[in-house]
Amino acid sequence: MATTADQAAATLRVGNAPCSWGTLEFEGVGGESIPFDRMLDELAAAGYTGTELGDWGYMPSDPAALRAELDKRGLVMLGAFVPVALKDASAHEAGIANAVKTARLLAAVASDPKPYLVLADNNGSIGERTKNAGRISPDMGLSEQEWRTFADGANKVGRAVLSETGLRTVFHHHCAGYVETPDEIAKLLDLTDPAALGLVFDTGHFAFGAGHFQIVEALERFKERILYIHLKDCQPGVARQARENQWDYFEALRHGVFSELGKGGVDFPAVLRWLKQRAYSGYVLVEQDVLPGMGAPKESAARNRQYLRAIEENL
Repeated sequence: MATTADQAAATLRVGNAPCSWGTLEFEGVGGESIPFDRMLDELAAAGYTGTELGDWGYMPSDPAALRAELDKRGLVMLGAFVPVALKDASAHEAGIANAVKTARLLAAVASDPKPYLVLADNNGSIGERTKNAGRISPDMGLSEQEWRTFADGANKVGRAVLSETGLRTVFHHHCAGYVETPDEIAKLLDLTDPAALGLVFDTGHFAFGAGHFQIVEALERFKERILYIHLKDCQPGVARQARENQWDYFEALRHGVFSELGKGGVDFPAVLRWLKQRAYSGYVLVEQDVLPGMGAPKESAARNRQYLRAIEENL
């Protein structure tokens, strides 16, 4: 993990993302269509100082225009989520091209810290994995040859992004994709080059995918590859219902499996203590997937930020 000892006591740097305002990467499940400028205004007003890009085209793709929008609100660009169907070798070339295109925009508006290209599987497109999110068994996983293809594609994306833009790539383990469970995360890391690919650790996706809330133990397990942190909560009661009722991933989302911070089962005080002990000096990104009828994004974002402040005050 990227650390600097002299920043051990530094104030936590916190960002948020368009998905918290209903701009999700999945077709047909987004909430209210909130324009990017309103989203950024509300994000900054809630006390966040960084943002991710969101889907390509949501924010300006012209570097000068994007930089102007960030600068006038005092915001840092933290990264961009790029899904690639890595199991399919024929998808790698287009995936690399899209990742490099996105990373070039990130690099053009980069400040401190540099943003990450957030690589993920093409989540939500695989029937069996989407149907069984939160209760994946080993027989639903990749074969050894498929793992090699998947890891090769991830390595190629990371190396191309680094070579073309100087930015690092981090992989986002995610429910409804082929890297969801703790052992699948470990397998991908074992098969990939640390110089090409880091890990963004997502607390909520880990909890739902693992079926437990041993978050600090997981952070310790993967600490050598973690470059970036996503803070997302997971509601244990909803996760249990999803397993018992065999909901698919999208049904679990609609029932609020990812709740506001502090209203689920993730021990965020323990997570923040771990980050402080590790002298983590990067940003953490708050995410709360907002769907229609789930409340007001602006108010949720403000409550999430205040919740983290309250933890920091007691560390």
